[in-house]
Amino acid sequence: MSILPVPSFLDDIKEKGLRKAVLEGIDETVTRLTAGMNIQDIREALRGDPPSRRPNPRLTPHADGFFLHIRPAYYNQAVTGIYPTFRMGWLSTYFFILEIITGIFLMVFYTPSPDVAYDNMMEILGNVPMGQFMRDLHRLGAEAMVLFVALHMLRTFVTGSYKRPRQFTWFTGMILLMITLFLSFTGYLLPWDQLAFWAVTIGTSMAEAAPPEVVGTNVNLLLRGAPDIGAGGLLRFYLLHVLLLPLLTIIFLFVHYYKVVLHGHSLPPKLEEVGQDTAKRVPVEKRVYFIPDVLTTELMWVAGVSFAMVMMVTWFYHAPLENHADPQVTPLHTVAPWYFLWLQGMLKFGDKVLMGVVLPTIIFGFLFVMPYLDVTKSRRYAHRRFALSTGALVVALLIVLTFTGTPYYGVEGSADQEVTESMIPWRKTRPATRHPL
Repeated sequence: MSILPVPSFLDDIKEKGLRKAVLEGIDETVTRLTAGMNIQDIREALRGDPPSRRPNPRLTPHADGFFLHIRPAYYNQAVTGIYPTFRMGWLSTYFFILEIITGIFLMVFYTPSPDVAYDNMMEILGNVPMGQFMRDLHRLGAEAMVLFVALHMLRTFVTGSYKRPRQFTWFTGMILLMITLFLSFTGYLLPWDQLAFWAVTIGTSMAEAAPPEVVGTNVNLLLRGAPDIGAGGLLRFYLLHVLLLPLLTIIFLFVHYYKVVLHGHSLPPKLEEVGQDTAKRVPVEKRVYFIPDVLTTELMWVAGVSFAMVMMVTWFYHAPLENHADPQVTPLHTVAPWYFLWLQGMLKFGDKVLMGVVLPTIIFGFLFVMPYLDVTKSRRYAHRRFALSTGALVVALLIVLTFTGTPYYGVEGSADQEVTESMIPWRKTRPATRHPL
């Protein structure tokens, strides 16, 4: 008799025979890994057969599993199509995971020091196998993550899904949007080229303009590590980018998903009675279980989006890398990342404190508390004409401000300056060259 609580594998062989003991051992291992589903349950799920055991083993992973407890066990069939979610929230999570994978690869070959950071980038592009591919994938994934998080928040506003009882879900979504923007901003400096150096220099100078003066000065020093960006600033941005901000993202992502599971996915507005939230009351005939239907659909989305990303970085998209950062040479046109062009455009219309600090703070502050200020109950489009019209005007204004933030509006130099800029390679993308290791 074994001293262990369960019979040992050798005892099982003596009692049941080798073949049966091995099969039962594999089945038990699979059950533990899936938090409740054995091989037969998985086979039935993949075939689309109804479960043969009761209670339904396909629900067990959501109750006992580590990962699936943040996913609903079943969905209303009304939210399993493209509309109304457009898969934007889930795709945002996908891009975050992609950033972690590609970022770890790049971290192996990167040192956050002004003396070697740019050389590391050239080494990644020229000598590291698949280095340029991984860097392009990382940069494209970062921009896609910003885009889809912003579109996800816009979709949530349009469908009224921020209303009671999902106010805090919106609040955590706004936190994730802010973290996503800071993630992209901190990563922007790491290549240590002219584009990154001067864009971040201008961005951090806005923090210095924050009133009162003592606050702005100290925030600027906290970010830069010195009056000007150097080794201290690069190290701070690196630690924020690879440690603190990803950790905060994971924490709030779990909280966000927990609230989604708690309240359910909001239905299309036309399917709900005014003032009633029926997302959690899903009739049996309208349930679409996560395993296998939603899971297999999401795996197909992973395959499709991954294929599209690979094709884009292979044929169309290449992350820019300009000449080495030079604090003594200021480019004629310093352009912020596209998702901050609207802010750069605002700076052209007024004082840096008002346009760069006060107004953006008011705007984002209002977005955080908006669900708590909106006491109307209806989510239907016909009942929200004023809110939707205001949202459309804000989006149009952002598009206009984004254009004004480009060098094509309001910052043209003299003819001789423009010609000199085009001929002298301050802003030229440096080609990757392969050097012997």
